[in-house]
Amino acid sequence: MKMIFPLYAVVLLAACATLPAEAASDGTTIARFGQTVRVGGPRVTPLRLLSDSRCPMEARCVWAGEVRILARIGTGRETATRELTLGKSVAVADGQLELDSVMPPRSIQRQLRMRDYRFGFRFSG
Repeated sequence: MKMIFPLYAVVLLAACATLPAEAASDGTTIARFGQTVRVGGPRVTPLRLLSDSRCPMEARCVWAGEVRILARIGTGRETATRELTLGKSVAVADGQLELDSVMPPRSIQRQLRMRDYRFGFRFSG
């Protein structure tokens, strides 16, 4: 019985391991809320949704809307919390960090939950 317990512990710990960052075909690094990913040099963790006013995919809108999130950005030993807006770059270290994409699209038929969101980041430095 004592020999089996360590095996279960190893299996449970392996199941709790952090999932690696997803990468989109265009080189964008994808992250969920609370997931830290390396985007070029900086480490980025999406923390909170500030606003999502994107036009639902079934609607016709005059304005496409925007998404704003709060993210923790780490560069070397420094860490800062910054607001990021979809499609707008911010200066980070020796380059520019951009919230490049937000998935899935909004829908009139279904309200998005926080666990549904995926954020694409791009760094050019």
